[in-house]
Amino acid sequence: MKGHIRERSPGHWAIVIDVRDSQTGKRKRRWHSFKGTKREAQIECARLLTEIKNGTSVDATRMTVAAYLEHWLAHKQMRVSPRSHENYAEVIRQLNPLIGTILVAKLKPAEVAGAYSRALESGRRDGQGGLSARSVHTMHRILSQALKQAVRWQLITRNPCDAVTPPRVERKPMTVLDAAGTIAMLDAARGQAMFVPIMLGVLCGLRRGEVAALCWRDVNLDAARLSITQSVEQLNRDGGAIRLKPPKSGRGRTVALPALAVEELRAHRLRQAENLLRLGVRQSDETHVCLQPNFQPWPPRNLSSSFVKFMKVSGLPRVRLHDLRHSHATQLLAANVHPKVVQERLGHANIATTMDLYTHVMPGMQDEAASRVDAALRTALRQGRGKKG
Repeated sequence: MKGHIRERSPGHWAIVIDVRDSQTGKRKRRWHSFKGTKREAQIECARLLTEIKNGTSVDATRMTVAAYLEHWLAHKQMRVSPRSHENYAEVIRQLNPLIGTILVAKLKPAEVAGAYSRALESGRRDGQGGLSARSVHTMHRILSQALKQAVRWQLITRNPCDAVTPPRVERKPMTVLDAAGTIAMLDAARGQAMFVPIMLGVLCGLRRGEVAALCWRDVNLDAARLSITQSVEQLNRDGGAIRLKPPKSGRGRTVALPALAVEELRAHRLRQAENLLRLGVRQSDETHVCLQPNFQPWPPRNLSSSFVKFMKVSGLPRVRLHDLRHSHATQLLAANVHPKVVQERLGHANIATTMDLYTHVMPGMQDEAASRVDAALRTALRQGRGKKG
């Protein structure tokens, strides 16, 4: 077995692998396209040869969709976070009963569309009905990504998902708290372990994992600032291990604290230090700001479940924990805070995400903008007429 490369055009290479059929003994050639430098093409050629020798290479003419997706999942493992890899694996487990036995090379758009229809009708693994349109849309996104890689690997000539339209996902109305609702929730939570997590969500816009990861070293009460440098995630849906990771956008941020939050955090830090000393533990910069009633850090799912229990007994209008973050953003935009400031405060990767999520606040902002433009033009018009007179 051997391989070589040929330059097709500057920066574009053909990788040619000579193999022998294990049954007939006849020599066959496998062609692979590659874009990069000559050295990179040589390295890719060596990698393909190693895969064939080790029996880990893929042949779409004999490989089922299920087998290919497992190969692709292994390829993605070192390229995405453990949580994302787990989510991919869950979607693939839902896909396999629908199209897993079909050969990758023979998968047609009609079969993909049919799989989505069956998933909507009876796709749940427990047999209790179909998946939501949002779940099937996610299924389409991941299958399309996997088959796009198959095109790059020259296992198939085109991606059948490109000719399939996933189900439309209806965006649910966002539930948010106004200023009065925010104060009512804080009053109801006062004295409970959920008070500070709720405050950080509704007054600072922190995500659940960021609340769980926040330590006192990240809090500067004198400067009224929080440094969001990490987040916490659980690695499987049944609880399991937790790990620290960068914030969702991939970079840290600084969040200015309202005076109310500074006052509450000062009092909370003192109470926490006293309670820990009773257990013989000294509070330090590494101590988490938010602790469970057993004085252990919050796993993210425990934080959510405790919030659900709190809402059930509080008698307040039902909202999700993540809705506290939405409430914070909505209140900022309604107060005419510039969307760029809101984006930076929430830690969105770009302002388009902020604008897309909170379009429901924009009509009021546009009315205010139109009024300001009108007032400015009328003032200029009056001044212009005064000069002429």
